[in-house]
Amino acid sequence: MANYFECKATYEKLLENGMQKKVTEPYLVDALSFTEAEARTIEELQPYITGDFTVAAVKRSKIAEIFFNEEGDRFFKFKVYFITLDEKSGAEKKTAVNMIAQACTLKEAIEVLEEGMKATMCDYTIASVSETMIVDIFQFKTEKENE
Repeated sequence: MANYFECKATYEKLLENGMQKKVTEPYLVDALSFTEAEARTIEELQPYITGDFTVAAVKRSKIAEIFFNEEGDRFFKFKVYFITLDEKSGAEKKTAVNMIAQACTLKEAIEVLEEGMKATMCDYTIASVSETMIVDIFQFKTEKENE
């Protein structure tokens, strides 16, 4: 299971009108520790940002699954309840998990999530969906994948 950290990077961004503005943007990083998350954020952003930038904050994020869609330009966060039956009492038990789907629209995000969940045998319901401010997600890559 992946450990995700939300890292906020602060830097001077060149706007479309030519002005420079200091911005703080969140990124989601797959890492083992806070230190690795910060280092990977710096490593991933360094080729794209000119000038100084800092990683302003690093916090653990409880994300169970991420569903990617190459055409998507935004990330949507879902709260999903897995529904199981308690064998002893026969009552329904709901377990909440957070998931992310990459898409262009809310409707497309729901479709991406449902497509990704087709392979599971569990019953689930979508409790909530919201658009996130996450700019990009940096997945963990092995040495072979980097080459």
